[in-house]
Amino acid sequence: MARTRANGIEIEYETIGNKSDPALLLVMGLGAQLTIWPDSLFKGLADRGFYVIRYDNRDSGLSTGFDSWGVPDLPAALQKVMKGERSDAPYHLDDMAADALGLLDALGIDKAHMVGASMGGMIVQIVAAQHAERTRSMVSIYSTSGRRDLPPGKPEALAMLGSQPEGQAREQLVSHGMKLRRTIGSPGYPTPEPVLRAFVEKNVDRRWYPQGTARQYVSVLASGNRVDLLKTIQVPTLVMHGEDDPLLPVECGRDVARLVPGAELQTIPGWGHDFPPQLVPTIVDRISTFCKAAP
Repeated sequence: MARTRANGIEIEYETIGNKSDPALLLVMGLGAQLTIWPDSLFKGLADRGFYVIRYDNRDSGLSTGFDSWGVPDLPAALQKVMKGERSDAPYHLDDMAADALGLLDALGIDKAHMVGASMGGMIVQIVAAQHAERTRSMVSIYSTSGRRDLPPGKPEALAMLGSQPEGQAREQLVSHGMKLRRTIGSPGYPTPEPVLRAFVEKNVDRRWYPQGTARQYVSVLASGNRVDLLKTIQVPTLVMHGEDDPLLPVECGRDVARLVPGAELQTIPGWGHDFPPQLVPTIVDRISTFCKAAP
């Protein structure tokens, strides 16, 4: 892995593949480090002929944190949103979109396929809408327009976003992480217990940083919806969503696909809000086939 300065912050990133191949930027979701992208997906896309970049968003992993802003009051932020008010935030999704472009600038990349998951999908939606000249294509994975009248996630999945581990011992953090992954994961493709444990341990050991996740959450809330913005996107767009996503229901993905002119929609039964090992080959194939077909 490597680090560079972009858009005024330090960004930790990793690349794989041939630099002469088309660039493909992977943008991860809320509180998620770059290592949440499975290695099999990261390498699989490179094997299909892409120069693949994954990175830590601001306030996650090893990129710049915003501790000086403090830990936000999530219940108060949610109450403001319910009242139709804007909540205070240290930055917005537009800033995170600028981080993505800043990273590409630092790497000397003019255009890339933009692939984002969950909050990362929100970020690439902004990039595709506002910077079509930098975007070869967009793939929005289990994300949303942010429209307030969309169906909510399951209560147990939403509750996990604000839950805390029983303590700060490593095993308590790992147990909490495993519970989160099981709760939002794919009911049709459960990750085997040893594989799930190894995955969570790797991410806990790299960095446990819930305060950054909280700041990202209020930043999403403060950024509002992207309904009008999505209607302006002109780049080739693929929307992928699990039909059994407990966190952002499949209707959220269908909404994005309806709003983006000409968007393709791929839903998968049994898929939740994760990248189960059993589905990675299918996801890699769908993304690579779509991106290669883009002009």
